Formats: sequence, C-alpha cells, structure tokens
Amino acid sequence: MSRYQAPRIKGSPYITPEGATQLRHELHQLWKIERPQVTAVVHAAALNGDRSENGDYIYGKKRLREIDSRVRFLQKRLDELTVVDTTPTDMHKVYFGGWVRLEDDAGVSHEYRLVGPDEFDVRSGLLSCDSPLGKALLGKAPGDTVVVNNPEGSREWFVHSVSYA
Repeated sequence: MSRYQAPRIKGSPYITPEGATQLRHELHQLWKIERPQVTAVVHAAALNGDRSENGDYIYGKKRLREIDSRVRFLQKRLDELTVVDTTPTDMHKVYFGGWVRLEDDAGVSHEYRLVGPDEFDVRSGLLSCDSPLGKALLGKAPGDTVVVNNPEGSREWFVHSVSYA
C-alpha cells in the first residue's frame, strides 16, 4: 500500500477581486502571524529536552508542516489566478461574477454569485463556476430553464434574473 495521492484536478484559474483579497489575507495571516507564533512554541518546547514525549514539540512541528504546505499552495495558486474585475458586455446573461436568482423545481428561490473554485461557499451564496450547476448556468439568460443531473437524480432550475452589482 503506497501513500501516493493522485494530483488534485485544478479548477478554473479565475477569481473575483474579493476572493483574491481573502487568499492574500490568509497567506499573510499564516506566514507573518501564525507561523512565527508556532515556531516560538516549538523552539521553547525543544529547549525542554526529550522531544519524543513533548506534546508541544510534536504537535507544533505538525502544525508547521500544515502551515508550510498551505503557504506553498497559496503562493502557487495566487500566481496562476486571473482576477476578473470587469463586467461582461452582455449583462443579461449569466457569466463569471454575476449574481443569479433561481427557482428550483420545488418552487424555492435561491440567489448565487458565480465565483471561482477557490472562493465558493454555497451557504454564503457563492457558487463555483466549476460545479455542475455553475457550468449549466454559464451563458443562460432570465427565462431559461437549466437541468442539472446529480447522483440523486436530475433537478430543474428556472433563471429569474441576473445582475452584476
């Protein structure tokens, strides 16, 4: 049994200005604030002697590996991303960065913003453009019906409105 993990499928290289700001803030928080604190704890724990039974040392080193891994990922990802800060020429269709109001087949209304895969949060109304619903919505206009197939079956969504506020 190996520890090999298949490479993660890269998402779309697009991000909103707000999402880019959040990723830069996370990078700053990890590199300039959290990492120096954890390093100080590990250093103090190392001075105590026996490291094999020293919880602060063991868990501090583990946390440093996690921080370093996330920092490497964020640095690479931020270099690859394209910040989309312009509105499309046809503002009556759903494109990246747009807010779309939908109604599902049960009659429940939802409002989502189409964002990049690095910033989606469905609870906050941020829907990834790489998700099945996000892909199906791209290029649609108010009045269109979208059918999305998922493991539970297919769902129908009606596009009510699109805005780029």
